[in-house]
Amino acid sequence: MRMAAIHDVFPLSGEPTLTYVEPDRYYEIAVSLNTPGRCMVIEGPSGIGKSTLISRALTDFNIKCTKYSARNPLHIPFILELPNDVNTGAVIIDDFHRLPYETRVKISDLMKILADTQDPSRKIIIIGINKAGQQLINSSHDLGLRLDVFKLESNSHEKILELLELGEAALDIEIEHKEDIASKAEGSFQLAQLLAHKLCVKNKVISTAPATLKLTDSISVIIESVMTELGRIFKDVAITFARGSKLRREGRAPYLHILKWLSLGDEWSIDLREAQIRFPDHKQSIVQVLDKGYLQSLLNDPEKKDILEPYFHFEPSTGILSVEDPRLVFYLKNLVWRAFTRQVGYRTDYFKGRYDFALSFAGSQRAHAHRIKEILQEREIPVFYDNDEQSRIIARNIEDYLAPIYRSEAKYVVAFMSADYPQRIWTKFESDQFKERFGAETLIPIRYTTSSPGWFSDEQYYGSLPLDPDCSSENLERQLQEICRVLAERLIHDKQESDEIVVNEADASTK
Repeated sequence: MRMAAIHDVFPLSGEPTLTYVEPDRYYEIAVSLNTPGRCMVIEGPSGIGKSTLISRALTDFNIKCTKYSARNPLHIPFILELPNDVNTGAVIIDDFHRLPYETRVKISDLMKILADTQDPSRKIIIIGINKAGQQLINSSHDLGLRLDVFKLESNSHEKILELLELGEAALDIEIEHKEDIASKAEGSFQLAQLLAHKLCVKNKVISTAPATLKLTDSISVIIESVMTELGRIFKDVAITFARGSKLRREGRAPYLHILKWLSLGDEWSIDLREAQIRFPDHKQSIVQVLDKGYLQSLLNDPEKKDILEPYFHFEPSTGILSVEDPRLVFYLKNLVWRAFTRQVGYRTDYFKGRYDFALSFAGSQRAHAHRIKEILQEREIPVFYDNDEQSRIIARNIEDYLAPIYRSEAKYVVAFMSADYPQRIWTKFESDQFKERFGAETLIPIRYTTSSPGWFSDEQYYGSLPLDPDCSSENLERQLQEICRVLAERLIHDKQESDEIVVNEADASTK
């Protein structure tokens, strides 16, 4: 077997070679590309392989083509000159949506002329995000039937699996949870490459293995590794966008919600005019953002432009906001939104979870955890307690089921910091999921008087609830009741704080 390096098998940038997978519409696009004088548009989300497809088709059909990118300032003069240059031949304009409106109009007029004259020596190929073709048609209404528009959807699950299997063969590895990786990639070849790359590096696979090696890490472990790295790249980007032009704690946080809605979508873009209908409670704030040009002003803000422009594109004519880096979408989809909301600077709890509390404990403290669960449920408080979920957990990957609960779905995690806590496998896994909650004020330790502090490096700096297990059953019950009383009061305090913010919003809106 020929030795292959990890950067050739699962590349983090550039066009793949060993793991190239032919998209579904390859031959349809290749035929159009090879048709003289017929202009075309290829649109779709970033990271699904549009540029790679074109590059491969040009090579396969031996087509000579000049490629320009709207992101490259050096290319703009050449793009502007295209209507006057009759010897251009075939030209690709990548990131077409990034061009100024006036330039897009000139290019659409040129494409209409080429369609009318049927000049076989000239051809324009446009590559852009979703609705790029619609932007052209909006610029020149009678262009619609004169060019080929190919909308590339997210790649199928089977195509992502094919990519991963090519990588397995090249590196002589077996990825136990490749189905999960394919699902998390959500149709993006780029994300699949990223997840597989991190999995291999974590297991010290940097080239073809000397003997078949099985990689067993669960998807939650891979995501944690990827999120740590992506946080360094995108945390500031996400916070800057979520705050808008100015952080207004008394407002309805429209930019924060727009990010959240982006994370829930499948196309990595959001139609904000449609969002007014889908989210009527936020209609007024979305109207302000759109009709008064606040979103466009945010993206053009000189102090924020360098941070936001590489990753977001807003088209005022359609009201569509797109994310241009699939890694940012992945980061948003896997955020702990409550913690992120606090990092942005908002106090209110905008994003409700399935549980108010999730209990994390060593098996030797199950009796204490079970009793606290009972007391809280008597107060009609939603609690995650593992034994109550057996019917849902059975036959599923336990780590994948538990990880999002401890990471984000529970409002608070209650950790029973007994002497046994650091010594158990599952408490180590659970704590790995919720460790970032320390700084987000959503982790509540119950500190046993029989244990020593130090399991978490920062735990001594945060408030906790004491529990003395070496006492009579009556005393223990009183302690558990008191713990539950304090937990319930915390929820009441959160509700009061949220109500105060709502009142402030109402007062502000009447001024």
